Amino acid sequence: MRLLLAIMWLLHWLPLPVLGRIGEVIGALLFRMVGSRRRITLTNLRLCLPELSDDERLGIARAHFQAYARSILERGVLWWASEARLKGLLVVEPGVPLEQIAAGPTILLCPHFVCLDVAGVAVMLESSLCSIYTRQRNQAFDQALRRGRSRFREVKLFSRADGVKPILRAMREKLPYFMLPDMDFGAKDAEFVPFFGIPAATLTAPARIASATGAKIIPVVATFLPDYRGWRVRFYPAWEDYPGDDVAAATRRMNAFIEKRVREAPAEYFWAHKRFKTRPPGKPGVY
Repeated sequence: MRLLLAIMWLLHWLPLPVLGRIGEVIGALLFRMVGSRRRITLTNLRLCLPELSDDERLGIARAHFQAYARSILERGVLWWASEARLKGLLVVEPGVPLEQIAAGPTILLCPHFVCLDVAGVAVMLESSLCSIYTRQRNQAFDQALRRGRSRFREVKLFSRADGVKPILRAMREKLPYFMLPDMDFGAKDAEFVPFFGIPAATLTAPARIASATGAKIIPVVATFLPDYRGWRVRFYPAWEDYPGDDVAAATRRMNAFIEKRVREAPAEYFWAHKRFKTRPPGKPGVY
């Protein structure tokens, strides 16, 4: 892993168009070689986008591997490039919502697109934040990732095992909570709500935390700019009347929002994750 980090450091000096194309070549090779993740990706696409042909889903799957590999290499730019270079590669629309963050508790809701680390950097160039962090198995990579995510501002990273209390304390200190809401962590603290029409174990934490703190939900999605010019980070308007009295309905609303964003950039969503690993009682597995 130290060798990989050294290669990433060397490659981050390259122009982004060169780095991006190298990533896409690696992704195309991985698509052929990593059969288990390819099958998961194609299963997710078959379940979520049944209206597409097999060839269309295959094309999205291949492009997803290329986008994911590209995002890994470009992470070196996020971790080591100068602030000036990063700002030249970022298009932030309409801008980091600093006034809303300063006005009260804020959840920045960031779905799992391959460029999600870009969204975090866009925030950290302007504001501190807090987030849940999963320790990486490799210590060298774990240290690089933590340093890379906190080199511009103070960042409070908490373990999922710590529960919600540290997050609530940080939010009371006016740190926005950068939240990744759309992975399958099991049935605990989750509801089975539709995601592309398929029952998916979905964390209810966004609705519950918003209800407990009065926090506003501001979604943020990062995607690639065309022609390897960098990344677009879009902050959406804060959700009105959220979460309301029905946590399940609020969670369905969140999934519906994510579905719309996925359809806008289908190859960039993280399809290689077993999103439907946890099944409702009596339902067979899909993987």
